[in-house]
Amino acid sequence: MCLIVFARHGHPRYPLVVVANRDEFHGRPAQEAHWWADPSGVLAGRDLQAGGTWMGVDRRGRFAAVTNYREGVRDPAPRSRGELTLDFLRAPVAPQPYLQDIASRASLYGGFSLLAGDVEQMFYFSNRGQQVQAVGDGIHTLSNHVLNTPWPKAELARLKLGHALLAPQLDVVDLLAVLGDRQPFEDHELPTTGVGIELERVLSPPFILSAEYGTRCTSVFLVDVEGRCTYAERSFIPNGKSTGLVLHEFELPVGGSRTGC
Repeated sequence: MCLIVFARHGHPRYPLVVVANRDEFHGRPAQEAHWWADPSGVLAGRDLQAGGTWMGVDRRGRFAAVTNYREGVRDPAPRSRGELTLDFLRAPVAPQPYLQDIASRASLYGGFSLLAGDVEQMFYFSNRGQQVQAVGDGIHTLSNHVLNTPWPKAELARLKLGHALLAPQLDVVDLLAVLGDRQPFEDHELPTTGVGIELERVLSPPFILSAEYGTRCTSVFLVDVEGRCTYAERSFIPNGKSTGLVLHEFELPVGGSRTGC
């Protein structure tokens, strides 16, 4: 997962709105979002190489997502970052203590930023210099750096989600388009992350297009005030053409804990 924009209590009907692009090598095998049999109760895409997931939810409405931290060099590590999201969703643990536990063994993973929470609370941690912290209300962005780093594509995503939230009723198709911009930014606007200017250009738009690496899917997760959840995912091939849309809807348990405490 390489670009996430989300709103907490930014819409009168939808207390949680998440839109995310997964950017990955096209040759890395994966399954589209589905309800997993093992562990049961998890809705997510599956990375078939390492077995984890970049983003997912569970039937209690708990949400987790991870992004890599761009440092310009490969950072071999003994553990896959995709297990960070999966382990949260498979265990009945609240997000803050879960992230605190991850912080104690963060060196086992390559550079990452991790979100975990639900409608009622959201927490964030990065093993590149930021402690576990609560995420407040409003619109937030997360790309391949720390939370709310104002990279051009992140700020464009913030602007476009803010515009989408003006609608009284949110439409999944409109939200999927929030991260659809494919035009690279001008060189003087780009961050310097150690990958060289040519690759910075390729990686600069919200939706990345290239033959080997790019946006593989766009996901939307919505929770409304009545506890109805919508999870949509649109997949893409290297030329940017959509290969289909999956849509899952479910309701949070009545009277159930959303925090997993």
